[in-house]
Order: sequence, then C-alpha cells, then structure tokens
Amino acid sequence: MLTNPRYGLIARQSVARFRTVFWLGAALAGVAALVAFAVDELKTSRLQSALWHDYARDARFSVDAGASAAIRFPHSGPYDERLGYRQLPNYIERLQAQGYVLTRQARMSPRLIELHERGLFGPYREKNQAGLTVSDCRAQTLLRTRVPQRVYERFEEVPPLLVNALLFVEDRHLLDAQPPQRNPAIDPERFAKAALEQMHRALDVTRPASGGSTLATQIEKYRHSPGGRTASVGDKLRQMASASLRAYQDGDDTLARRRQIVVDYLDTVPLAARPGFGEVHGLGDGLWTWYGREFGEVNRLLADTGGETAPSDEALRRQAVAFKQALSLMIAQRRPSQHLLGNGEGLTGLTDSYLRLMGDAGIIAPALRDAALAVPLQQQAELPAAPRPDFVQRKAVNALRTHVSTLLDVPRAYDLERLDLEAETSLDNEAQALAIHALTRLRTPAAAKSAGLIGDHRLDPGANLSPLIYSFTLYERGAHANLLRVQADNIDQPFDVNQGARLDLGSTAKLRTLVSYLELVAELHERWVGLDAPALSALKPSDRDPLGTWARQYLLRAKDRSLAPMLEAAMQRRYSASEGEAFFTGGGLHRFENFDRTHAAASMTVQEAFNHSVNLVFIRLMRDIVYHRMFGEATDGQRLLQDPADPRRREMLARFADNEGSAYLARFHRKYKGKSAAEAEALLLRGVRPSAPRLASVLFTIEPEAGDAQLDELLARKLGRGAGSPRALRALRNTYAGLSLADRGYVARVHPLELWLVGFLRQQPHATLAQALDASARERQEVYAWLFKTRHKSAQDRRIRELLERDAFAQVHRSWQRLGYPFASLTPSYASAIGASGDRPAALAELMGILVNDGARRPVQRVGALHFARDTPYESRLEQRGPAALQVLPPEVAATARRALFSVVREGTARRLKGALVGADGRAIEIGGKTGTGDHRYELRGRGGQVIAERKIGRSATFVFMIGDRYYGTILAYVREPHAARYRFTSALPVQLLKSFGPQLLPVLQRNGCGDNGRS
Repeated sequence: MLTNPRYGLIARQSVARFRTVFWLGAALAGVAALVAFAVDELKTSRLQSALWHDYARDARFSVDAGASAAIRFPHSGPYDERLGYRQLPNYIERLQAQGYVLTRQARMSPRLIELHERGLFGPYREKNQAGLTVSDCRAQTLLRTRVPQRVYERFEEVPPLLVNALLFVEDRHLLDAQPPQRNPAIDPERFAKAALEQMHRALDVTRPASGGSTLATQIEKYRHSPGGRTASVGDKLRQMASASLRAYQDGDDTLARRRQIVVDYLDTVPLAARPGFGEVHGLGDGLWTWYGREFGEVNRLLADTGGETAPSDEALRRQAVAFKQALSLMIAQRRPSQHLLGNGEGLTGLTDSYLRLMGDAGIIAPALRDAALAVPLQQQAELPAAPRPDFVQRKAVNALRTHVSTLLDVPRAYDLERLDLEAETSLDNEAQALAIHALTRLRTPAAAKSAGLIGDHRLDPGANLSPLIYSFTLYERGAHANLLRVQADNIDQPFDVNQGARLDLGSTAKLRTLVSYLELVAELHERWVGLDAPALSALKPSDRDPLGTWARQYLLRAKDRSLAPMLEAAMQRRYSASEGEAFFTGGGLHRFENFDRTHAAASMTVQEAFNHSVNLVFIRLMRDIVYHRMFGEATDGQRLLQDPADPRRREMLARFADNEGSAYLARFHRKYKGKSAAEAEALLLRGVRPSAPRLASVLFTIEPEAGDAQLDELLARKLGRGAGSPRALRALRNTYAGLSLADRGYVARVHPLELWLVGFLRQQPHATLAQALDASARERQEVYAWLFKTRHKSAQDRRIRELLERDAFAQVHRSWQRLGYPFASLTPSYASAIGASGDRPAALAELMGILVNDGARRPVQRVGALHFARDTPYESRLEQRGPAALQVLPPEVAATARRALFSVVREGTARRLKGALVGADGRAIEIGGKTGTGDHRYELRGRGGQVIAERKIGRSATFVFMIGDRYYGTILAYVREPHAARYRFTSALPVQLLKSFGPQLLPVLQRNGCGDNGRS
C-alpha cells in the first residue's frame, strides 16, 4: 500500500502545495513587514535620519591659505548665479590676470566633492541675504547692499499667524513635534498622493499631476535647479536628496532645521520681477514692491493678537489687509508672473478661497477671515519713491564700485550689488569725510571767508559760490603701490570731475613739459657721456637744435659729467620771457602772453620760470624740445628740407595731402551728413557767388552725367536767366566738365573735396565718413597735385615742417602717455606747454606719484582685496599684488623735478603754503607742487584773424602737490559756462584751500590703522 504509486503522487502534490502556501505566506508576511516598516519609516524617519546624517556628517569644508585644489563650483541655479558662485572661476582668472593673488580659499572634504560630482547641491548653511560690501582701510563699512533687503533673522521673528498660514498652504506637517527625526524633504501624505498621480499620468498624459514638493525641496528647486524649475524626475530626486542631506547634517533631531526652512522660504521665495526694482525675493521685499507695505509694520499687525480683548474694527481691518496681502504672496509663488503681473483677479479668487478654508480649519479666527474677505487686494500702481542718493557723500564709493565692476567685467550695478562679495579698499573714510565736509561747506560765504578764499586772485567779495566745483584727491605712497586715500568733490551729481573730464588745467602742463625737457637732457647724457673730448668736438648738432648744442658744450666743459649735475645745469639755462616774438606752430602763426606782464622783458632760468609759471619761457622750452625731435642727431629733418631731390620729400607731401584732405573731408561730412540731395545742393550753392562758370563747375562735379537741360535750369534758377542758346550750353560743358577736380574747385571758389563729397553723398546718401575716406584716396592726392611740383619748394618746405613738427609732438605725446597722460592725442602746438591739450586731475596725480617714487610707476591701489562667498564652500580671497614697479624715468630726473616742485612752494606761485603743515614732531613738512590756471574759451575769428566773438566755456585752477615723501594728489576749483565769465580766480584759490583744511586732514591720515594694503 505504501508503495502504491498513487499514494506517492498524492504525497508529492501535498508537499508541493505546502511549499507554495508556505512561500506565499512568507512572501505576504515579508510584504506586510516591508509595508509596516515603510509606514513606520515614513512616520518616524528613523532609518533616514541615521543614513542621511551618516552621509552628510563628513560633507564639510575648511578655509586655508593659498589656492585650493579641493574646490568645486556650482553648475547652475539662480541663487548660485545671482550670488556669483557659479562665475567665480571666471572672476578669479580675470583678477589674477590683473595682478591679484589667491591668498585664502575653501577646501572641500572628499565627501562634499563626491556629492557635488553626483550632481547634488552641497549641504551648508546658505545665506538668505547677501550682497556687495565695500570697506575702507580701517575696515569701516562704506557701502553695504543686501538682497533681499527685508528679511527675518530668526524663526521667533515670524508672526505665528504667518507660520500657520504658510504651513496650511504649503507643508502642513513640517513643524510637527513628532517624530523629532522627521525628514522635511518628504511629506508622506503628499508624496504618496503625488506618486499615484504620476502613475496615472503615465497612463494618461492629459491628466494633471502634482509634484508633492515640500518647502525644503522647493527651496532646493528655486535656488539650485537649472532655471529654478523641475524639468524631470531626476531633478526632483536631486532636490529631495539635497534637502535631506541639508536637514540631517547637524544631527538626527531636525526641528531646528525645519524652523529654519520656514525662515529661509519666507526670506527668499521668488515673487516675479518689477521694473524699477528687479527680481523680487522674499515676503518682505514682496510686500514692499507689490503692495507698498513696510515690513516692520506688517509684522507688528500680524503679531498683535489683541490679548483677551477683541480688537477694534479699524485694528481688525488693518490686520486683515496685511494678512491678506501676505497670504496672496504665499499663493502667488506658484505662478508669480501670472498672478502678480496680470490683472489680479485670479489671485484674489485663490486668496479668498484659502481664507475660507483656513477659517473652516480653525487656522484663523472667523472675524479675521470675514474682515479679510471684505477688503480688496490692491497692488500699488508705482514703486514707492526711493530717496535721492547724495552723490557728494557717495562719490568715492561710486568710483570704487565702478572700479570693482571693471575688475570683474560686471557692467551693471544691479548685478554687482547682488554678488556675495566684500571689497576692501585703500580709502580712508575719516579723511574722506573731513575732505567732503571741507569742500561742501564752501558754498556759504562765512565758510569761504573763514577758509581764506575771498581776496586777490581768489574769489571776489559777494561772488556767487553755488556754481563753484571743488575736487580733492590724495594718495599715499605705500611699499608696493600708491594707495588712494581720499577722492572727494562737492558736485551733487554722478559726474566725477577728477577722472571724467578733459579740462584745461593751464600751467600744470608746464610740469609735463619740464619732465620732457629733463628726459631729453638725460637722453643726450646717456648718448654722449661716454665720448671723449675729440669725439664730442667732432659732433656737429644742427643749428636748429639748441638743446643738442648746449648738451655738447656742457659735456665738453663739465668736470663732473654725471647726470645729476647736468640736470641741475639744465634747470639754470636761461630763456627770454619776451612777448614780442610770433611762433609758427600747429600750422599757423601764434602769439602768446605771460600772466604777469612784468616778466615780459626778463630773461630767466628754467627754475625761475617754473617757480613763477612764466608762459613765454615754456613756449620757447617746448620749441627746443620739438626742434630736437625734428633736427637732432637721431633725425634727418634738416637734410630733408635742404635737398629738393630727396625722394622722401614726395612721401612726406603725399602724407600731408592725405592727412589734410582727410581733415577737410571730416569737416564736410559733418556739414552734409543726413541731408537729402536737394538740401545738400542748396547748402553748397549758398556759399557760391553765382556765375555761369562757377555753377557749371559745381554741377559737373556733383552730377557728372548732368545734361544741358539741367545746367540751363540751374543757371535760370540762380542767375534769373539761362545760357541763351544750345551753343552756349555746349561751350560751358566743354570748358568746365573736362577740368580736373582741383580746377573746378578753383573756378567755383569751393574746396574741391567739398564738391566731391556732395557728389559722393548724392550717389551714396547713407555713406559713413570711413566709407567716404576709403573712396577718396585718389581725389585727396589729386587735389594737392600742385604741391608736388618742384617750383613750389617753399610751399613744400612749409608743409614738410608741419609734418616734422607733428611727428615730433607724437614723440612728446608718447613720453607723456608713458607718464600717465590720459588722452589719445596731443595738440601739435607749442601751446601744449601751457595747457592747450587739456588734462585730468587724476592723470596729473599719477605723474606726481611717479616723481614721488623716484621715477617708478607703481600700480595705484584702490581695491586691495576681494573676498568672495565668505563662510561657504566656495570662499575665495584675492589680494592685489600688482605688477612690479616700472622704472619710467631716471631717478635723477625725478629728483630734479621734485626739487623744482619744492621750490615753487618756497619761492613761487604756491608760497602761501610754505610752513602750512607741521608733523607730530613739531617740524614743518615740506610741500611741493605746480599751480595752473585754465581759461577755456571758444573764439570766432574773422578773415584777418581778429577775434569777432568769444565764449568762455570754463575756468579752472589746479594745484598738483606732494607732501613730504609720503602723500601726493591734486586739488581743483572749477566753474563752467554760463557762469565762468563772471570769475577771475587763479591757482591761488586751490592753494589757499589746501592751506585751510590741510592741517586738520594730516593728523587723521597719520593716525594708525591704514596699512600698506588697505588694512592695518
């Protein structure tokens, strides 16, 4: 029986059924256990807390000296872009190219680098508020911008009414006390609902599905996801993982972190953008921008629960308005542009529906609900008026901010002020404030009189003080750089007169001329000092090179042939100050005057002329400089003028024709630009005295294909009668159409290139000047064909001299540029020696810095250090090291120029400053400088050269100075039209001003605190 096969089959089947039942039961038990574990985990987060805390615990960073290899920067995200973290590698590279060095930088732990490379957002305490901070050399804050401007610092500052409303709208269980390990990145109910909806949507793509985001994941999204959006499931998982890491980084209990999430969200949630303000972040800025509400007032209203007594109707209404506005912004964040930039109806409806739900749920009292439902949501039509900035107080800060903007290539102030950046500058805020106070108070008569500004060569009694502009800039000589300490003026406008204008600064140009003169002497010394007496005697400088002749004679006679005594001897060379000579320079004949006419009959040394700022001496000194460049040993100008067969003459004349022709074309292009063919013809003919030959010459130039009928019509229109017969018309055509361009211009008494340009613009009405110049190369040479004929040698010589002079001034210009001259050209006239080419106070200060530093051009330090992203994994500090000092002048030249500048204060035009400043030891500090008075006029001259009309554009008085061997700068007084004609002040005015406030300024500057790099 037992061996019956049937019973064996039954037994095997029973065993199989048992196994199936067993494993099915086991599987069901496992699933049940897994479900139970999952439910428990979602409720308690025990496993998550241990897992995420363990993973996040080692995601740390530290900050150490030098550049870091263990650092990674964000790839995307609005927050990282706005604060500059994403662009930091570019900023660092750009700053390093400009002489900055990484002195401190963050080091990320291996775990933090791993998280970054996996695409997660690093868990660190992110800043809700950041921006640009600019500080001075004593670490005093000069500028501090914060975005957003209105924030909660702590959870306890948030009115509970707002907390409850936010949780009801967005994340109802976020602050539940149990479990303490709750993961704020996952709300089990919302997560399960979102998962089911996503599965349904996979089957039906038209079906809507919610994302299940918590406040924690929303923050990760709008801060770090590309574009602040969730583009895929992967993005959502990345947000959840990053939020979980951040939640558990400091331990298992997340309640403090969850409270901070409420603060973070309220401070930073994006709320669209508004013109005039920009992007709006956070509830505080949102209330101010969209509703015009003060953040503090709203918080006081919402925190006032009324205690045991019911609030008055008016108090309840005010609270209801504030609450409804705040609630509307919490709701608007889901589609901020749609809700806040639209008509507002949809947002009002949603807000009212939430008010009812919150009232039903007991989140708000029925009285508050009803009061809020009764008030409308009304956005403010315009932004609240921002206070007008005080440009006088902020001038230096604005200049520094512009400098930082240039360093980083962040042109918009809007973007710069949102960077997480601290700029440490060399400015001395105490000295700056003192200078601003001294300059701004001068608008009152009492202050101007007290400062000694009323009197001869200064201001007339009763002068209108309001149009006067004063500017003061001061640098300190540091060990490695020149440090900007003060940059002040009294202009209540953005304009910076110190750096932003080309001004006629008068005789300060004599300092540049003197330095060029001493440079040439040093050049000649270097070239000839090694020659013995026979070799020197064999030299034959040109008769037109007085400077070369003097240098040769000096070296032949001198016992001490070193450079310093030769430079001193050059300062003792004598020149006439006579006004009786006319000077051919700049293409014309010019006469010059001395400011003090008593000097006109004198012969004086260069030093004496520098002391007293004698114009004619420096005109003649500039002529010697130019003649040396034209005819000295290194050039061949003399032979070029003497030898008519020299092939270089034709090259020079062709260059002259091209240059002068181009200048004429530029003038004519301005005259006819934008005019129609008829308007241009009428304007041209307005200057032509009509006759048949002249009109024919004009017509056949501007309209080469013109027919006889056109000529006859033109004659009839301009002369009142036609040619009279076809034969007469043909005669005019045959005579004048075949003439050269130059001859037609001669007949018409119009410059040939003006005729050509009108014709060219007739064919190409929108042609630019560059196109006209390209098209007229042949015509420019043709017009000057007469000049190439040898019988006109005197005319050729005159133009060759002009070109040689222009080339000489180009060399002078290059030497001035090497010493900081800021403009791309120099007026090729001896008048440049007395200010005709203009200058800038800041550029003069740079020249003074070179002289103070023994001929070395050191970098100017305005911003000594830039500290990015403090207390973040991206922290980077760069300090300016700058290029090494560049020796641009021989030290002996700088020393000689300094002695000349000290002499101006001891014996010359700035002698009122002698002994004005006293050091801490009671001894007078020697001051040196150069004065200058600029009188910029526009003159209209008649055909005989006489002035027939004059307009005074501006008057300036400048003093460029050095104080001992430590400080230097410029001080300027300036007035522009229409007021300039009413003032007669000279450089005595800024000299007296420095004498007035210098004694108060110096002790502030010398006080300890400002070190060489802008830090003590």
